[in-house]
Amino acid sequence: MITKFKKVVGILRVPKPIKICAIVVGTLFLLIYPTTSPKGDSHSKTDQTRPASTHYEQRTPSRDGIGKIYMGREISQVMGHLAAGWLERPEREREEMPNKLIEMLKLKEGDVVADIGVGTGYIARRISPIVGKTGTIYGVEIQQEMLDILAEKMTEEGITNIKGVLGTITNPKLPPNSVDLAIMVDVYHEFSHPYEMMHNICRALKVGGRVAFVEYRLEDDSVPIKRLHKMSELQVIKEATPHPLSWIETLDGLPWQHVIIFEKVATDFTSL
Repeated sequence: MITKFKKVVGILRVPKPIKICAIVVGTLFLLIYPTTSPKGDSHSKTDQTRPASTHYEQRTPSRDGIGKIYMGREISQVMGHLAAGWLERPEREREEMPNKLIEMLKLKEGDVVADIGVGTGYIARRISPIVGKTGTIYGVEIQQEMLDILAEKMTEEGITNIKGVLGTITNPKLPPNSVDLAIMVDVYHEFSHPYEMMHNICRALKVGGRVAFVEYRLEDDSVPIKRLHKMSELQVIKEATPHPLSWIETLDGLPWQHVIIFEKVATDFTSL
C-alpha cells in the first residue's frame, strides 16, 4: 500500500519538496492507522473494549440464519419449544452418546452446573444423579414453555436438584461466582447476543470454573446437520477470546460433536 501511495504522488505535477512531504506524511499515516479486517473486527487493543452493540453486523439473512454476523459467523435461527420432541428423540442416544458426554465432563457430587439452553432437560436429567442431593443444576431457558416441559419431566422422574431459570437473550440470570460448570449443548450457535451472553455466563462462573461448548463439528462434512448449526473448534476459540477464559482441551470422542472446554481465569473484568 505504501508503494502504491508513492507511485500516485510521484505522477502528480507538484514541486519536488511537496511530493517528499506528502510521501512522508502519507507513510506515517498508513503505519499508525489501526488495521481493520474485512469483517470489521479491529485488531487494535482499544477495539476489544468497544461497546457490545458494535460487535455485530447485519446482512440479508440466509435460509437458516438471522442475518446477524458475529466474528464472521452468521447466527442461526432458534429452535422453538414446538420442536421440543426432537430433543427427546430415541436416535439421540446413538447420535450424541449423552452418557459418554457426561463422563467426559468429570463432574463430582456437590458441583453446581448451569445447563444453558436446558430445553426439556435431556442433559440436565442425566447430570442430576452425578452431582447428587448436595449439587445443583440451573436449567436456563429463555422460553417459559420449555421450562414448563422441564418441570413436568422432573416431576415424572422425581428429580429435585434441577432449578429452572428464566433468562433473557443477553443474560442467563445466574448468581455471580457460583457455577462450577456451564454447559451449552448444541445451543451457543443460536444465541442472538453471544458476546453479552458469554460475558454474563463468565460472571456466574467461579474462578477456575469451566464452560463447555458442545457443538456439531463443522470440520466434518459427514455430520448431517445444517451448516449454521455446526461450529468449528477455531471459531469457538475465537469467540471465547474476548472473555476471561483460557482454553483447556477439545474432546472429540463423540460421534458428531466436539466438546471444547475453557476455564475462567479472572475475577474482575469490564462491565458491558
